[in-house]
Amino acid sequence: MERFDAIVIGAGAAGMFCAALAGQSGCRVLLLDNGKKPGRKILMSGGGRCNFTNLYVEPAAYLSQNPHFCKSALARYTQWDFIDLVGKHGIAWHEKTLGQLFCDDSAQQIVDMLVAECEKGNVTQRLRSEVLSVTRDDQGYTLQLNGDSVQAAKLVIASGGLSMPGLGASPFGYKIAEQFGLKVLPTRAGLVPFTLHKPLLEQMQTLSGVSVPSVITAEDGTVFRENLLFTHRGLSGPAVLQISSYWQPGEFVSINLLPEGDLASFLNEQRESHPNQSLKNTLAMQLPKRLVECLQQLGQIPDVSLRQLNSREQESLVELLTHWRVQPNGTEGYRTAEVTLGGVDTHELSSRTMEARNVPGLYFIGEVMDVTGWLGGYNFQWAWSSAWACAQALAE
Repeated sequence: MERFDAIVIGAGAAGMFCAALAGQSGCRVLLLDNGKKPGRKILMSGGGRCNFTNLYVEPAAYLSQNPHFCKSALARYTQWDFIDLVGKHGIAWHEKTLGQLFCDDSAQQIVDMLVAECEKGNVTQRLRSEVLSVTRDDQGYTLQLNGDSVQAAKLVIASGGLSMPGLGASPFGYKIAEQFGLKVLPTRAGLVPFTLHKPLLEQMQTLSGVSVPSVITAEDGTVFRENLLFTHRGLSGPAVLQISSYWQPGEFVSINLLPEGDLASFLNEQRESHPNQSLKNTLAMQLPKRLVECLQQLGQIPDVSLRQLNSREQESLVELLTHWRVQPNGTEGYRTAEVTLGGVDTHELSSRTMEARNVPGLYFIGEVMDVTGWLGGYNFQWAWSSAWACAQALAE
C-alpha cells in the first residue's frame, strides 16, 4: 500500500494550494479528486476570468457562527501575499468595482499556476479517484479508492460545499466530519438569485434583463449597494446575491431603486418647469422605461401629469421606489449558488492549523467549513488563507 505524509481530498482552490505548499515544504503529498480535471469551479468563476481575491478583505466580510475563527488565517496569509504569487507567475490582472481582482485573460491561468505550484512540490495527483471509505488507526488514515488503497499520517478535506452540483459538488466533506464525530451546521445556498411568487413573477417577466443601481436591505439590517438585475425567474445581480446570504425564508427585503438622488426634490423641480409632463415620462428620466411601464401596469404608478400628482400620491410613490418591499419565494438553490453557507462547525477546529481539535491529523479547509465570504473574491481568499494555515501545520 502506498504511503504519504498527507492526503488532500479535493483539487479545487483550497486543496491544490494546500497540497502545493505542503509539497514544497518537503511533505510527500497525494492530491485526490473525483473529476476529470482540477479546478473546475475556478474555471467558471468570475465569468471565466476568476475573481481571485479582493483588495479589501477583512473578517467582517465573512459569515460564520464563530465570527472570530477566520481572523488568524486571513491575517497570516493576506490578499497581498496571493497577489504577489500571481505576479510571480506573470498573470496580468485588473480591478473591477469594489476591490474585486480578475485575470485579464482567463481563469485557466490561475488553475495553471496552481498545477505548476503542485509540480514544484512534487505532489502526486490522481483525478477520477473516488474515495469509497476512510478509516483511522495509530498509523493515520487509510483510504479505499476505486482501484486501490492509500495511507497517510494526515488527511486534509478540501472537498467544498454543495453549490453547483453540476461541477461535482457533494456532501462528502460533511459525511467525513460526521464520521469522526465533528458537528456539521445546517447548510443552505448562498450568493444565489431569488425566485419570486407567481403573481409578481408573471407581472415582472417583461423586465428580464433590466439592471438598475440599488441599495438592498435585509431584515437583520445588513445593507448592500450594488446593481439589481431582473430575470425571467426573479431577481439577481450583485446586490441580490450579496443579500441572499443574510436572508431567511419568509423574510422581506427592502429595495431602494433610486439610491443616487432625492426623488421628491426631482419631481418638484420637474413640476415647476414641466407641469404638463406625464409622471411616467418624468420617472423614465431616472429609471429604465420598461420598469416604469411595468409598475404603472401594476397600478403602482398613477397615470397622471405632474400637475395632477397630489402630495399624498407623491409620498407613496417615493416610498414605493425607495423602500420597495419584496418577499422572495425562495432562491434558485445549490444549482446556481456560488457558495454553501454552514458546514463543518469551526468550534471543532483550530483557527491556527485548521486541524480537528479532537481528531489528530484531520484537517478541513475552504468552503467545507462554516465560513462564507461576500461576493467579489472573498471566498477565494478564504481558500488561499485556510490552505496556507493548514500547509504550515502539515510541514511542522
